[in-house]
Amino acid sequence: MLPYTFYKVVHILGLLFAYSALGGVAVHAANGGSKSTAVTRRLTAALHGGGVFLTLLGGFGMLARLGIVQGHQFPGWVWGKIVIWLIIAVVVILPYRRPQLAIPALVALPFLGGLAAYLAVYKPI
Repeated sequence: MLPYTFYKVVHILGLLFAYSALGGVAVHAANGGSKSTAVTRRLTAALHGGGVFLTLLGGFGMLARLGIVQGHQFPGWVWGKIVIWLIIAVVVILPYRRPQLAIPALVALPFLGGLAAYLAVYKPI
């Protein structure tokens, strides 16, 4: 089994990939771009999908190293992070479908990431 720190690096790397792709899509849509005019559409889709995958892989790897996923029910903070990451996984379609929400999404996403970090660090529930 790989060490906890390895999974932590994978988790953070995935986070960086996903957020860079989300930022690119949101800025492109906010500037009037559409899905059909996005030259880097495949790249941003691959970065976002790969980033979400790496984030989940690293997160569940860390949970396994902590002994949390060995037949026990998840604590509330884990469910909170799962919900946040599901939102981040699907919010990539929002800027092109509702361009007026691209800038609010761009502003809100770091707060959502901050909430996920809070849940991971403090484990309040």
